[in-house]
Amino acid sequence: MDPYRTLNVGLVDVPTPQLENLLRRILKTELEYPLTKPTLMALGYNEVAAAAQALRGLDQRGVRAVLVAVLAERKAR
Repeated sequence: MDPYRTLNVGLVDVPTPQLENLLRRILKTELEYPLTKPTLMALGYNEVAAAAQALRGLDQRGVRAVLVAVLAERKAR
């Protein structure tokens, strides 16, 4: 069993299309930082909000870097 899934840590369970959509919004500078769980939920990013620990407290560049890394890792598989 994958230990990350067991602990439900980070963005592991967030669907790729949702992360891609969030990254598009970030690139268009449509969001305010730091991102908060209520803000993400209000925008419809419920799964991202549940994993918000990975993004909490980051500025736009930090959130973008995390999402780019996660998406690149997924595409490399």
